[in-house]
Amino acid sequence: MSRAALSSEERDVLRKAAQWLALLESGAASDDDHDALQRWRNSDGNHERAWQKAQQLRQRFSDLPTSLAMATLDRPDQARRAVLKRALGIAALAPAVWLVGRQLPIDVWRSDLHTSTGEQKRWQLADGSTLQLDTASAANVDLVARRVTLIRGEIALKVPGEIPLTVDGPYGRIIVSHSEVCVALRDDQCRVQVVSGSVQVQPLQGPLVTLQGGQQVELRRGGAGAVRAFDATLPGWRQGVLTAQNQPLGDFLRELGRYRSGLLRWEPELEALRVTGSFRLDNTDRILSLLAASLPLDVHARTRYWITLVPRANPSPKKNA
Repeated sequence: MSRAALSSEERDVLRKAAQWLALLESGAASDDDHDALQRWRNSDGNHERAWQKAQQLRQRFSDLPTSLAMATLDRPDQARRAVLKRALGIAALAPAVWLVGRQLPIDVWRSDLHTSTGEQKRWQLADGSTLQLDTASAANVDLVARRVTLIRGEIALKVPGEIPLTVDGPYGRIIVSHSEVCVALRDDQCRVQVVSGSVQVQPLQGPLVTLQGGQQVELRRGGAGAVRAFDATLPGWRQGVLTAQNQPLGDFLRELGRYRSGLLRWEPELEALRVTGSFRLDNTDRILSLLAASLPLDVHARTRYWITLVPRANPSPKKNA
């Protein structure tokens, strides 16, 4: 399969976000500039996503402009001011460069298959297997070597034939034939769930583990955890649904946040509320509205990409979602 590179449009958006950040950090931005930036952010979701990431990353580079400003504070001549502004501009570009290298790593850009935040895709492979990617996921496929390499996120693989396909990841290998499996990479682990059939799981350390339909296991660098059951009949992201069964709201929102661009925050008092239901992932704004209609909370939106959930001041008795 051909390898996908970062598109010119994506590069332009990152570049533009860096330019806006440099202008604001230089101290030379006028009210009209601030208004123009807001219009640019509002005009396209990709613009807002790039801006929010650049703003977050900017905090990691905040020491450099401060030290530069202190060093030139007692020498306010015009030439030094110009040098300072250029230095501030360079420092403001650093988050965008870091963003390119870390938030959008090169192996994701160049992966054979990938999805953006909130997107799910399905592919029919040449051997008859079906491969799906969840939100913000990436994988490489080599049918000659009979190998799928999961780079980021979550994959669902259904192999109808007896010739196995292996799913390789940082914590081990999953051998799939005549079965369906979901493999999810998280911060420090890999979760393997067998939807149907049986698969063999070879962790980096420890013995081979055989999983049957309805079983799951977590892989870490030290080996495989305990085999546990899960309800494979429940709808999930493969059907475009997020399902909760008496789940703490905090856990539910952390999972929902994977499907939304921008910031999703909530007050700590809401963590322990309980959620039950199945929610369509094609409209996460509606999910938030449903939560507000069924739980004692309100949704505060500064923009579509900056959402905060807060306890309702005078909640009325309502059922869980």
